[in-house]
Amino acid sequence: MKLHEVRVHPSKSLLKRDDQLAWKIAGVAADKVAVEKDVTAMIINRIIDNAAVAIASINRGPVVSARGMALGHTKRGGATLFGLPGRKTVSPEWAAWANGTAVRELDYHDTFLAADYSHPGDNIPPILAVAQAMERTGRDLIRGIATGYEIQIDLVKAICLHEWKKDHIAHLAPAQAAGIGALLGLKQEVIFQAVQQAVHVSFTTRQSRKGEISSWKAFAPAHAGKLAIEAVDRAMRGEGAPSPVYEGEDSVIAWMLGGKNAVYHVPLPDKGEPKRAIMDSYTKEHSAEYQSQALIDLAFRMRESIEDFNAIKKIIIHTSHHTHYVIGTGANDPQKMDPKASRETLDHSIMYIVAVALQDGSWSHVDSYAPQRAQRADTVALWHKIETREDKEWTRRYHTADPSEKAFGGRIEIQFKNGKTLIDEMAVANAHSLGARPFGRPDYINKFEMLTSGVISPRESARFLDAVQDLPKLPAGELDRLNVAVPGGALLESKPGIF
Repeated sequence: MKLHEVRVHPSKSLLKRDDQLAWKIAGVAADKVAVEKDVTAMIINRIIDNAAVAIASINRGPVVSARGMALGHTKRGGATLFGLPGRKTVSPEWAAWANGTAVRELDYHDTFLAADYSHPGDNIPPILAVAQAMERTGRDLIRGIATGYEIQIDLVKAICLHEWKKDHIAHLAPAQAAGIGALLGLKQEVIFQAVQQAVHVSFTTRQSRKGEISSWKAFAPAHAGKLAIEAVDRAMRGEGAPSPVYEGEDSVIAWMLGGKNAVYHVPLPDKGEPKRAIMDSYTKEHSAEYQSQALIDLAFRMRESIEDFNAIKKIIIHTSHHTHYVIGTGANDPQKMDPKASRETLDHSIMYIVAVALQDGSWSHVDSYAPQRAQRADTVALWHKIETREDKEWTRRYHTADPSEKAFGGRIEIQFKNGKTLIDEMAVANAHSLGARPFGRPDYINKFEMLTSGVISPRESARFLDAVQDLPKLPAGELDRLNVAVPGGALLESKPGIF
């Protein structure tokens, strides 16, 4: 990997194209280096993971709406939609919209956390949609997905968006554009323009994840995918983009991020170096914000030592800056303590999550968020006894580049009314690559079968799993086999709109 310094340059300096971050990103995408076997295997795992959570959310409100919108843009020889038969296709940007929403709705797929946050599995829907519409091979798709993961994760390692209250899709859209460019084998010049266009149109605020969190949280990454496909389409037609999009006087860095004196150092693979960033990411065993994964597992362990929940006086979660200020009491969001809050808000309340995990010793993507569960009197009482505090050591471990020290958990201190305390800590979730039970292929398959049981037929399940595990051998025109269909008549229809 090579570190690239990125900062604002005055217009009169005429920054050379070769020195611009977007050009370097495009160079990585255009480099047709072979994808290594373990990376290919992980890509297959994440396609399985995405399909699992998409089908589990197939009739949830935002997914129904997104699918209804997409069906207003049917296209012969287009891309497939989760839930529908493979013969029903739509324009790829709308497939990316619908499928991306389905993948994101439950907040249950993969994650990478560093200087900023990301769900790099959000790269898969738009890259797959274009691959289907353009009749590419399984190997083409693998190259595109490996590139999308690489670019997003490298940006997340270097440039914090949250500090400036920008949503993390600002790193996702250029990664998706780069991944599509790699998939299609486009020239560096074309990818360069597409990446810049994708950056320019995808900066939004983090209000989507603050206060009363709405369904836009599910739509946002899908919106990025739609923008990325449109950006690549324009660039392929010869259109240019605002440039330099990162380093210019009125660029995103100058006015939306660190400002004119900011300096970032972005790691990118050298020419000929394999794209391996996907191996740094991790998926979720529990349907909740990733920073809660280890704390859920820790709560399961600690509950075994609690005889009487009414005897608890107070619970303090000592954790990282990001956990405290995003999903903890440091966010100062009263909605995070509201029993009538939306599912999206409860998913971003570590106080609620720890209370339910302590009481139940299990976690369900449905039952743990049900209104009757959130409004249970004993749960509300316990929930309101929980607070978070930043611990500088947990913050340091959150940001460290040393994988053996990196941590996304914390220490839970339970104070009882009789003066006794129960203290335990956990650095990473059990399913993390350094956890007690790292996820492997059987775990991804089990998650898929668990989430799709009763939604799709056993025959459809087996067909999909056979196809996806044979991904490197899938020929051009057969990527529709990666779609998953539910039985006829099982899909809800959306309310009418414009399309």
